Amino acid sequence: MALVTVEIDGQTTQVESGRTVMDAARKLGIKIPHFCYHRKLSIAANCRMCLVQVEKAPKPLPACATPATEGMRVFTHSEYAINAQKAVMEFLLINHPLDCPICDQGGECKLQDISVGYGGSASRFKEEKRVVSNKNLGSLIQTEMTRCILCTRCVRFGQEIAGVMELGVGGRGERSEVLAFVDRTVNSEISGNVIDLCPVGALTSKPFRYRARTWELQRSPSVSPHDAMGSQLMVEVKLKKEVVRVVPGKDDSINECWLSDRDRFGFEAVNSDDRLLKPMIKDQGEWREADWVEALQVVVDAFSKIKSAHGANALGLWASPQLSLEELWLAQKLLRDLGSSNIDHRLRQRDFSMDHAEASVPWLGMAIDEWSRLKSVLLVGSRLRLEYPLLAVRLRHAVKNGADVHLINSFTDDLAMPTGQQLVGTPSVLPSLLAQVVEAAAQQSGQSVSANCAPMMGAVVSPEALAIAYSLLADGPKTVVLGHLAEQHEDYATLWSLAQELCRLTGATLSYLPQGANAMAAYIAGVLPYQGSLGAHQYQGMNFQQMLDQPRQALMVLGLEPNLDALNAQGAVQALQAAEFVVAMHAFKGDLPNWADVILPIAAFTETPGTFINMAGHVQTVKAAIHPKGESRPLWKVLRVLANLFELPGYQYDTLEEVYRDSENNWVSVIEQKLNNHKQYLPALKMRASLNMLERLTEVPPYQIDALTRHSVPLQESALGQCRHVELSALTASKLRLTEGQLVRVGQGVGTTQLMLKINNHLADQVIWIPSGLKETQELAIQHPTITVEAIS
Repeated sequence: MALVTVEIDGQTTQVESGRTVMDAARKLGIKIPHFCYHRKLSIAANCRMCLVQVEKAPKPLPACATPATEGMRVFTHSEYAINAQKAVMEFLLINHPLDCPICDQGGECKLQDISVGYGGSASRFKEEKRVVSNKNLGSLIQTEMTRCILCTRCVRFGQEIAGVMELGVGGRGERSEVLAFVDRTVNSEISGNVIDLCPVGALTSKPFRYRARTWELQRSPSVSPHDAMGSQLMVEVKLKKEVVRVVPGKDDSINECWLSDRDRFGFEAVNSDDRLLKPMIKDQGEWREADWVEALQVVVDAFSKIKSAHGANALGLWASPQLSLEELWLAQKLLRDLGSSNIDHRLRQRDFSMDHAEASVPWLGMAIDEWSRLKSVLLVGSRLRLEYPLLAVRLRHAVKNGADVHLINSFTDDLAMPTGQQLVGTPSVLPSLLAQVVEAAAQQSGQSVSANCAPMMGAVVSPEALAIAYSLLADGPKTVVLGHLAEQHEDYATLWSLAQELCRLTGATLSYLPQGANAMAAYIAGVLPYQGSLGAHQYQGMNFQQMLDQPRQALMVLGLEPNLDALNAQGAVQALQAAEFVVAMHAFKGDLPNWADVILPIAAFTETPGTFINMAGHVQTVKAAIHPKGESRPLWKVLRVLANLFELPGYQYDTLEEVYRDSENNWVSVIEQKLNNHKQYLPALKMRASLNMLERLTEVPPYQIDALTRHSVPLQESALGQCRHVELSALTASKLRLTEGQLVRVGQGVGTTQLMLKINNHLADQVIWIPSGLKETQELAIQHPTITVEAIS
């Protein structure tokens, strides 16, 4: 692209043709005051604060909207420019309330900062100031709309980044105001970003309201504890003991400058009343508090006794993919040194038939920022906006640049962006829908299908499948994505095989979306029954489903609430109750007393250091922002002491850095070699016909995915936190003689529950949507195919 030379305040630079004066000034490090301009949003030029003097121009021009031209001379701090900027500031302050002492934006307010340099000491405006009524935007965003200066950053963010028009400008002239459409709340999964974008105190954090001033806070960098995006966070701590706010860190290769709402507000859980503060022991059926020495010795004695009586294979370990790399590595090392490889972190997976085809670590398949440059995408079994909100932002940007997005699901999905074809069917027929695309790609490319996938071919190819194949065969970067619903599918291996074959035929990249913030580290650390750290050693342990089918006598449960974190919650609880001894290590009490024998309090997010590996293989190390609450301890210290009490050699660690160095095995240098989604030895594909019966679609709601989101009150009070219902299409509900709003009794296996019915015509017919991760649905036996639904009179 051609370059133009511009002179600003006597300094010369070159910028690409089409860039603005603001871009050139930023390149030179020259600061121009502004409010409405933001580098990630479109140009509005409505605040006028960035007026500058341009040689030969008859009037001051906005730097954010003025294209840089060859030979242009600009003056940003001339008397002419400053007078124009001061005049704009005077107008902006005409109606702005003088309530800085009680405004949460105080200390980090752009209007406050800029007014120091450009504001007058007194106002010439004598008329009555306007007052704008506040809007209820939900449980996350606090409004003081009289402070609004109509920069429209929040409006543009919704339309351009979030893809939803939840906010707009109504009225004209002095009566203009930002408001929500038809007085609805703001329900986007990334709505909290308008808090950062607002340059004044009109939109602030409702949970943070009146809790602290910015100059009282200490900042500590961290990463997202909820998904494997690895979003950069800044944890803000008051008085070195209480986390009061989380704001985004900036990394254009990962989360840019955005955060999902669960990353922003999930930290509220660390201050929950349900926090575990002391070790607890069940003594003759009654719970009592104990000290660490006694509690740990009880664990060691129980495991030693059971190992002696039943052998090491009687031991099992379930670990959360939210734990740090060091904790995960120590956990699997401890159990393997005790003689057992019954280890797993995949509690939301049902099909484990690919285990021995796992030659490497599944991952995203590319760098995160490459998603913005994709030209064709097929999402299989994924609700991307809720699984990875910021990855959806990347994809939205790609669509604006001409990308095609197609979906295969049990529902038509609103991605808040234009989409292409959507193949919709019951869960049992999803593999056959994907097989149609594979066959269409083979036909159009003139290639033959591999022997492994050949049994799935032969069905009539629909026009939609043909269009998807044609899109994937076009030039440009492309990917086939397997989402959370695909991983939770009972034919996950079949979906993977078909997706891998489709990528071979089209040249697309296979993308895997992990479940859990550190799921990548769990694979790399060897928290798997079939392989150890970096796949260096092969084992014959039991996977999670096998440990449900054949319960172990002693279980170690780390960072999990299995009745909510396991897809097969009923089976998990039964396995726990069948065990002779269970030790649970968790930051929250929850339902642990219902099935554990010893409960050990461990440090929560922000309270423990560790290493995280995101889905693109990027390694990030975080430090603790505050000390653990009560008597809780970092999990790595608990595991180290347990190993010493077991008298196992090789656990003499004094710092977490020593654990990392001991466990590293040159991870950083070889991790790229281990990231590979190609599996050579895949199992035979499972062919299923439609069951011709009601089929369950199980999904974990976005604010039920882990203990932090479940214990965050603001998230639970938001619209996306209210998912305690079941859904049917209108046609299916009609066949069952049910109507929306009815209380229905849902049965599966021996479990039943009562939930409200909602009609969702995006669902495929014969599908019932039942959320997982809820106490209300944990009794439903997901492994039983027959589901009953009846109205409660």
